[in-house]
Amino acid sequence: MSKIDKLLISLCPNGVEYRKLKEILCYQRSDKYIVESTTYEDSFKTPVLTAGNTFILGYTNEVNGIYRASKEKPVIIFDDFTTSFHWVDFPFKVKSSAMKILTPQEGINFRFVYFAMKCIMYTPSNHARQWISVYSDFSVPAPPIEVQREIVRILDKFAKLEAELEARKKQYEYYRNSLFSFESLERER
Repeated sequence: MSKIDKLLISLCPNGVEYRKLKEILCYQRSDKYIVESTTYEDSFKTPVLTAGNTFILGYTNEVNGIYRASKEKPVIIFDDFTTSFHWVDFPFKVKSSAMKILTPQEGINFRFVYFAMKCIMYTPSNHARQWISVYSDFSVPAPPIEVQREIVRILDKFAKLEAELEARKKQYEYYRNSLFSFESLERER
């Protein structure tokens, strides 16, 4: 029996309660954090984020209107149209007002909620603001905080392994491509 199973049996013998996201998360509009100039440069300090696949669009030298997320006070950025989202634990600016900035209410492990949101299978069918109209009404399990911490500990371990595997895959591809690149040999002939 796993540690999580033991915790569930001892801490919630009648089952796990479910809570709506709007009951455990607060949202903030991103209007005051929108970047003014889209002239991005890698030498600039502040990342400009989107909640889509690109995530970091570039870097800006703007110093006003920066959201001060940190390791101690992370946020989830949520695209209000696509429902795509990312965990952010560093200062940033945003590209558009179509994002919500989500923060936890008291008594919940924020990283647990992030992982629970990853399990929500929902694809918007229309171009509408999704957080208030649909997404915040989804319910997620809310076991006791000890169970949440244990689940997060395990999932964070797997996330680190996944990142390591991805780095090794890129390294493998680089060396494979280098070893099978005969262009340099042909130039030497």
